[in-house]
Amino acid sequence: MEKKYYVYILETVDKTLYCGFTDDVEKRFEAHKNGEGAKYTRSHKPLKIVYTRQFDTKSDAMKEEYRIKKLSRLDKLKLINNT
Repeated sequence: MEKKYYVYILETVDKTLYCGFTDDVEKRFEAHKNGEGAKYTRSHKPLKIVYTRQFDTKSDAMKEEYRIKKLSRLDKLKLINNT
């Protein structure tokens, strides 16, 4: 069984959006909730996962994460709402 990679977007309690990539979305979300995921989510507590997309390679997931992080908030919301 081949490993899959995911890009995800979290909504935080203060309504900001955080994007990342992982090979296990639920495990990563728990790490974020426990203050172990990323510096940003230590001060902006994650509320829920609002977007995920699966990739076959780590490289493809990282490229998509980079692309999403450059989007405006409005464009990120459009991406989330189109899924």
